[in-house]
Amino acid sequence: MSAIPATASGPQRRVGRVGRASQSVGYALGLPLLLLVLWGAWVTLKEPKFIPTPSQVYRAFVDTWVGPAFMEDVVPSLARLGIGLVVSIAIGIALGTVIGLVKWLRELLEPSLEFFRAIPPPVMVPVIAVILGQTGLMKVVVIVLGALWPVLLNTIEGVRSTDSVMKDTARAFALTRSQRLRDLVLPAAMPRIMTGVRQAMSIGLILMVISEMFNASTGLGGKIVYFQRNYLIAEMWSGIVLLGLVGVLLAVIFGFVERRILRWYHGLKEVERG
Repeated sequence: MSAIPATASGPQRRVGRVGRASQSVGYALGLPLLLLVLWGAWVTLKEPKFIPTPSQVYRAFVDTWVGPAFMEDVVPSLARLGIGLVVSIAIGIALGTVIGLVKWLRELLEPSLEFFRAIPPPVMVPVIAVILGQTGLMKVVVIVLGALWPVLLNTIEGVRSTDSVMKDTARAFALTRSQRLRDLVLPAAMPRIMTGVRQAMSIGLILMVISEMFNASTGLGGKIVYFQRNYLIAEMWSGIVLLGLVGVLLAVIFGFVERRILRWYHGLKEVERG
């Protein structure tokens, strides 16, 4: 008799999952569609000089970015962004772990870290451009120096705040230092580390555009400045839309990776809420 409800509940669970997925898609697309309708209605009524209609932006988007410009400008920009983020995350986690574990080193470096964190990353663009020149390396370095800090500081705080009871338990079981680092410290710090990575992605995207706008070179940021200076308004807006789509893509990728890495953490939160 117990097998009948289990069989009946299978289709119900699938219907429930489909319903939740449809609801999520509706929430995700509802506001953008509403904004597009409001945008189209407003520009139709007011006819502002420098704000094109959604259809004009769409045509400019297809004509500008679907073709050689994608490989010549967008792909190099995304490559520099990816390299900069990977390097900043690797350096931030490695240095943050060491600083978080060594108390005297953390106390020694804390004032300097706070000083450098307070400097707005865009301010460093002219300095790095003077030192390295208008090169692709300069743009990667700008991204690294800006995106490094949230990862580094969140890693330090996550490692430092590892539960003392868990540390004592690991020592009682005679775990080696590498085992404690791999199985205790880094997993415990990972929620904060992922928060830093999320912040680093936003900062990295901003600095990618700023570094390319600095000398109006090739790249997504350089193209947007070129369109603006030549009064190609629809093309300029299409570049802004493309930047927004890149941000959405990064958020989706991050969400997928975070759910895999922090599966245990989200499961624990679900249990606590239940």
